[in-house]
This record gives sequence, structure tokens and C-alpha cells, in this order.
Amino acid sequence: MSKTSKFQDTARRVIRIEADALALLGASLNDEFDRAVELILNVKGRVVVCGMGKSGHIARKMAATFASTGTPAQFVHPAEASHGDLGMLTKDDVVLVLSNSGETPELVDVVAYTRRFAIPLIGVAGRPSSSLLMQSDVALVLPPAEEACGSGIVPTTSTTMTLALGDALAVALMEHRVFTPADFREFHPGGKLGAHLSKVRDIMHTGDALPVVSTHTKMSDTLIEISQKGFGVVSVTNPDGSLAGVITDGDLRRKMDGLLDMTAGEVMSENPTTIGPDSLAEEALAIMNQRKTGQITCLFVVDPDGPRKTMGVLHIHDCLRIGLG
Repeated sequence: MSKTSKFQDTARRVIRIEADALALLGASLNDEFDRAVELILNVKGRVVVCGMGKSGHIARKMAATFASTGTPAQFVHPAEASHGDLGMLTKDDVVLVLSNSGETPELVDVVAYTRRFAIPLIGVAGRPSSSLLMQSDVALVLPPAEEACGSGIVPTTSTTMTLALGDALAVALMEHRVFTPADFREFHPGGKLGAHLSKVRDIMHTGDALPVVSTHTKMSDTLIEISQKGFGVVSVTNPDGSLAGVITDGDLRRKMDGLLDMTAGEVMSENPTTIGPDSLAEEALAIMNQRKTGQITCLFVVDPDGPRKTMGVLHIHDCLRIGLG
């Protein structure tokens, strides 16, 4: 057997051990989990998550997941808490403390502070009789499972279970609050997540940047508008402000003979493809790319509930600029 095969065998063993532990964790959930969710839902302040060492890393991730999914949260380092950061905890908060053993010395001051000021405490540990869980208002017990390292000394399985438990809490809270992709977008304006959840109204061009003329506008003036705005298209509106059509480079080529003697209404293409301001930018990009008669580079944005008034224009480069495509 090659070294590579031995490494793969080790990896599969680790994954199997941790997967089995997660199955145990799922089966072990009880009413204490419900109490933890309800306690967090009813809190007026934040979820303050604490942990030391590897549990601290999990606590940071847990706090970040809560915060990004509609549950205000922050991580407080237990050692720093003993040197002044306990002031970050208020009576309106709930404190979530992670410790596999439940006896981590650095957590003593945090636990004592919550007891002194009647701050709700949720403990997560692997031993029901541990000091942490005995003093907690809600005790979430990790089921007994072997660490994947084989020697039992490296936090592997235990931290995986704790991480999964945090995700389970976050998703339960999300579903209760009916946290939508639009809500998620508010906390993730950057990166790929932000790009995929961006709405058309977030990136469209409006106001003076919008290329627009009326149906009666002379083509000489229309060409100036197209040139000045730089999108290669122009929106043609009816007297009531509703969208009548658009003029593209293709329309100009088709009506080249006597073009300057015409009005915008005589040159425009009627019933153009449009999109609403609350549609996802990703949907707009798909429409531009999937046009059977060839890719279009711009979409005009209209109010779907009103008289189809032109609200903005979206260029394909705007989608590419935020990371779509």
C-alpha cells in the first residue's frame, strides 16, 4: 500500500468518526435545545459567545454566524474578560459558553459574572456533571464520542460537534424569524454572496445618467442623448412617462435611410425586454445572456406595479463589476 493510500485511509477514518459523532449529536437533542433557542429569541441584547483555545475558535465562528443571520452576537475572549471585558456583558444579553470539559479555568470569571448579575447562561460541554453545566440555566450536552486523533488528546470530534450545534442553533433561529435571502444580503454586501444577492436597484443607473427621450424627440437630439450617456441605447417614453420602446444600435442601422428626418417614436423597437428594480442582478444577467436573438448589453428598469415608468438602466458591465458572470 502506498503512502498516499495510507493517508487517504486516515482521512476516511477521521471523517467517519466525526460523521458518527454528528449522528449521535442529532439523536441526543432534547428540550434543552428548545429552551436555548427560546432564550436567545427572547433576549433584548446580544448573544455573547465565550470559549478558550479550540473552543474559542469555534465560539468566534458561532458568533459570526449568529450575527450574519439576524441574531446580534459577539465573541468575548474569557481571558480578556477577566481584565475588563466583562463590562461588555449586560443584563439584556445571553451568554453562551463552550468548553468540552466544562472545567476550563479561564471561564470561571465569566460564569461567576453571569450568576452574580442574573445574566442567562447557556453552557455547552461534554460532561453533564461539569461545573459549567451545573451552573448553566440551559445545559447542552455533547454526547460521548471518541476524538478522531485516536489518542483522545486533540480536540477534533468534540469541536466538530460544537460547531454543528452552533449551526443548528443559528438555522433554528433563522427559520423562526423567517430570515430571507434579502435579509442575508443586508449583512453580506461584499464578495460573492453579496454579488449573487444584489438587487437591480442596488447597481442600476438613475437620474441624469439615464438615457431617455420622448417619442416626439427628433433623431438628431436622440443621437446626442445616446452619445452623451454612453450606454449605446436610449429609453423612449410616452407623454405620461411610461416606457414606449428603446432605440439600440440595431434600430439605427435598420432605419439609416432618412434617419435624421424621423422621430424617436418612428425608430424605436416596441415592447423591449425590461426588469423590475427588486429583481436579483443575477437574474438580469441571465436575461441579457439568454436572449435568443443575440446577447443584449442593457436592460431598462421599470416599475412592475405602475405605468411602466423607466426607473433606471442596467448595463451588463455593472453585473460583471460586482463579481457576477
